[in-house]
Amino acid sequence: MTTTGEHHATAAEGPWWWARRRSAVLDVGLAVVSAVECAVEGVPFARDAGIPLGAGIVFGLLAGSVLVLRRRWPIAVVLVSIAITPAQMGFLMGIVGLYTLAASELPRRIIGSLAGMSLVGTLIVTFVRVRQDMARGDLTLGDWFVPFASITTSLGLTAPPVLLGLYVGARRRLMESLRERADSLERELQLLAERAEERAEWARGEERTRIAREMHDVVAHRVSLMVVHAAALQAVARKDPEKAVRNAALVGDMGRQALTELREMLGVLRSGETGAARRESVPLAAVGVAAAAAASRAVEDGGVADGPCLSDLDVLVGQSAAAGMVVELSVEGESRGYAAEIEQTAFRVVQEALTNVHKHAAGAKTRVRLAHRGAEVAMQVENEPPGEVSAASARLPSGGNGLVGMRERVLALGGVFVSGPTEAGGFRVSAVIPAS
Repeated sequence: MTTTGEHHATAAEGPWWWARRRSAVLDVGLAVVSAVECAVEGVPFARDAGIPLGAGIVFGLLAGSVLVLRRRWPIAVVLVSIAITPAQMGFLMGIVGLYTLAASELPRRIIGSLAGMSLVGTLIVTFVRVRQDMARGDLTLGDWFVPFASITTSLGLTAPPVLLGLYVGARRRLMESLRERADSLERELQLLAERAEERAEWARGEERTRIAREMHDVVAHRVSLMVVHAAALQAVARKDPEKAVRNAALVGDMGRQALTELREMLGVLRSGETGAARRESVPLAAVGVAAAAAASRAVEDGGVADGPCLSDLDVLVGQSAAAGMVVELSVEGESRGYAAEIEQTAFRVVQEALTNVHKHAAGAKTRVRLAHRGAEVAMQVENEPPGEVSAASARLPSGGNGLVGMRERVLALGGVFVSGPTEAGGFRVSAVIPAS
């Protein structure tokens, strides 16, 4: 977790305007040293100015202690240091004040103006003092030494603290900018993580829906036929034993086929999970892909046959006819090979439509139409109104998900799905799927 200036502000522990106790101790220590320095330098100032010695010491103490305000009012500290420059006191306060001023957030024009004032003041005072010393004979150097000493001293007392303060201030602003950028990136990453979690939850819901749809398509049709045959078996068991035997065999075949398809789906799911574990990365859509693959094709390693296709419609219609449905299949156009998902979707639509006829319109005459067109394949399952035999006699439950699953399958391939009652009282399911 990064620490921004805002966090620093809220975590301030120092007294008054100091953010930290360590800063307060440092400033107080510098103020004490500056006050002692100015007090010592106030002795010769009082002697030269002809004022009482105590007044010079007190003046030095008061002037030097102003350094304690350097973080709060750096301009005031620099102005005081410039004001006491003629008294030849406050060198530490001048240096520290210029450094603090340059490192602050004040405009550059103010920093430059005050630094120039300090430079000029030190230059003039040094020039006058050196010239007086040479006039008294304390210095026997040439006249060139006066400007040289003045310029060197003024630059030495002004330029280093200003340059160092500018560098420290720029580095501090850079660090604050980096902290802000780090915080911004952290917030963005947190937002992206939340969005990724939302997408993951949405994807998990989609995969659960897909798995439910695949399970419904795999199980519902064959189990519905099993229930129909079981009801017929119960009805004719005593009257027609041979027909009862045939119905029992059909029930057994339907059960084995349903178990086979369930094993294929579970096998693909398990193999997908095992492969993902070996790669140490589980794709979010692996379950859905496995479910779709289970409903459409066999596990390659298991050597099971491929999933359903349009050529299996004859078998599908035959199974419904064997269950007592009067069903007709008509094919228009020349049959050709489609993509596996197109054929599987078309097969599932017809399969689910026939299942709904078994559930809701048992005994109704049904027509299944398949049309191969240039750029699409169309299918339609239409049944007449149910007769006296109803689905209630077979007690076929309805989950209400069949039409929803068919619509989702067709729309996922860019097709059109329409279902609804006919004028004659029957029901019609129509779907058109693009061939590519």
